[in-house]
Amino acid sequence: MTPDWLAVDWGTSHLRVWLMGPGGTVLDQRRSDRGMGNLARGQFEPALLALVEDALPAGGPLPVIVCGMAGSRQGWAEAPYATVPCAPPSITAAVAVETADPRLTVFIVPGIKQVAPPDVMRGEETQIAGFLADTPGFDGVLCLPGTHTKWAHISAGEVVSFRTFMTGEVFALLEQASVLRHSVTGGDWVDAAFAAAVEDAISRPATVAAELFSIRAGALLEGTGAGASRARLSGLLIGLELAGARPYWLGQDIRVVGAGGIAGAYHAALSAQGASVATVAGEGMALRGLRAAHDRLREAAQ
Repeated sequence: MTPDWLAVDWGTSHLRVWLMGPGGTVLDQRRSDRGMGNLARGQFEPALLALVEDALPAGGPLPVIVCGMAGSRQGWAEAPYATVPCAPPSITAAVAVETADPRLTVFIVPGIKQVAPPDVMRGEETQIAGFLADTPGFDGVLCLPGTHTKWAHISAGEVVSFRTFMTGEVFALLEQASVLRHSVTGGDWVDAAFAAAVEDAISRPATVAAELFSIRAGALLEGTGAGASRARLSGLLIGLELAGARPYWLGQDIRVVGAGGIAGAYHAALSAQGASVATVAGEGMALRGLRAAHDRLREAAQ
């Protein structure tokens, strides 16, 4: 079937496209590793066409709604940030992109910025829009774990404030490029080691740098297994994050966006602190936000 429109999530390292049919149905989903990080500005349109050209209609232009890093300064076209407090930006704030192929009409949804303290997001705002489409009356905090974990305070359908923690990137650097790489590769995850590390970091955040080196020393002197060491590394970093993000989660209704793995680790860490927390599936949330943007576009055209 020929799609009615295309929904696009363009990250730093990936490109994901949904071919959308009548009523918001998904006809097909396509992916590539042509993320913003390895594309020059003139390469975005060819990268998209390489994935979808076989599905483009011969007639009029096909609407394409894009979220994520394609709207960054280094992306396809810069989509200026909306400023908190604000509702997640939708099609009314999107930037129309000039294309060489007349079969495409491209709109890039902006991200969100915060002036004090300085912070930005691109892509997560569309996930938030998808969450709010399903849960319009939510008042609380969304935790979106990832390479750069976002904590967003949501009230009255708006992002009131947010904070980004580079915990995932720091974990990857320590796991792959530090002396700890010799101690944390392989093995099965150990829940008790993770829980103890979270508690240590929250109660004594000033000692985390020393506790990190103790992971290596423990492996050398006590034979601590790689699984327990890796869980402790994760626990120390997530615990340090929770110590810094306490104003966001303490006394709040929290939703961790994701499934399994890292989302489960955040859920466990927050639960151990007595937080009111639930996990919601993150898969498809960006698509729901893009679908809501398309609904607005269709309404405006009528």
